[in-house]
Amino acid sequence: MKKLGLLVSLISISAGANELDADKQYSVGVGIGPAYSGLGANVALVSRTDMKYLSAGCVEYSSNYGLTCGFGAGWIVTDLFNSNSNKHGLGVYVTKAGHETNARIENGNLNVYENEYYGAGVSYTYFMNGIDKPGFTFGVSAHATNSDYDDSTSGVLLQVGYQF
Repeated sequence: MKKLGLLVSLISISAGANELDADKQYSVGVGIGPAYSGLGANVALVSRTDMKYLSAGCVEYSSNYGLTCGFGAGWIVTDLFNSNSNKHGLGVYVTKAGHETNARIENGNLNVYENEYYGAGVSYTYFMNGIDKPGFTFGVSAHATNSDYDDSTSGVLLQVGYQF
């Protein structure tokens, strides 16, 4: 949780420091995937070549526990390799990844352990009209989690959304 707070602080400071640039604008997006914290939305500070965002969404539903929702943060850049196009973005992000439950018998008692876990990853995002224009986005990411009980602490996620 401390790491998420640190990343959010760094993105906020960076966004505030660059806010004086004339080419900066705000964007709101909706979709599914890491840039939207599951099924959700984001608010972003966008320039011609990058996007810093905070997201909120729900990552899973269980009939036993209900919705697991949370927040995330990320940064996507399109000029990493001096490309003339601002449609291909590489990014990093952190977001809530899920909720897990583990039941164990210890000293004759049934103990149930619950944990909400987070993920961090790298992403590729394609912006149909460019990172600084409204339009559909498509992406894929690889991530790792801090899951305690799940055997799979890494994975791949797809992303589809629309930035307004």
